Amino acid sequence: MVQKIFKRVEKKYLINKEQYQEILKQIKKYLKKDKYYKTTICNLYFDDNNNNLIINSLEKPIYKEKIRLRSYGIPKLNDEVFFEIKKKYSGIVYKRRETLTLKSAYDYLDNHKYINKQIMKEIDYCFKKYNLKPSLYLAYDRYSYAGVDNHFRLTFDYNIRSRTTDLRLDSGDYGEYLLDKDEYIMEVKCINAMPLWFCDILSKLQIYPISFSKYGKIYEKQVLEACL
Repeated sequence: MVQKIFKRVEKKYLINKEQYQEILKQIKKYLKKDKYYKTTICNLYFDDNNNNLIINSLEKPIYKEKIRLRSYGIPKLNDEVFFEIKKKYSGIVYKRRETLTLKSAYDYLDNHKYINKQIMKEIDYCFKKYNLKPSLYLAYDRYSYAGVDNHFRLTFDYNIRSRTTDLRLDSGDYGEYLLDKDEYIMEVKCINAMPLWFCDILSKLQIYPISFSKYGKIYEKQVLEACL
């Protein structure tokens, strides 16, 4: 059964290729490759005409939320996708997702066809409250590792790319790249505190957490380019 509700702490780190390779050596005896070890994650984010959701998120409020449609790989109309509402309150991430076909998702977006499922009701409320529309296509490649109990996960995202036109998940994962080719976003996802062995690795390699939103960085880049 696909998990629909998540609650966890997430921390992000910007690392280079040398740090990435060293971390892989260090985690071998603690983590295993996740069952979705190597994936391409494709997202369609939603916002209003004035980009108020992402602007609010960048101001780092106590509470913020994002709405997105996600697929693993480039989907066809009958493939499984995930409609998600991601909330963050006082540093804790809450994610709720509904599984449906891409065709059903497009029927909802294009034809306002109502989907009578609890989490979709919450997403539909957000669409109406904020008057949401597709705003950004965002894709990246990911390597995933997990502990035995899945209470601690480690992911490495790279080749982050995006576009603001052709906003369909089935149109391909092309886009403009955000980071250098040797840079990775490492993300820690844990239910409780990070294990001491991993804290030791970060300390030895002098790697420190950063505030990094892929969507946020892309939006800031767009604003900067518009001002030039």
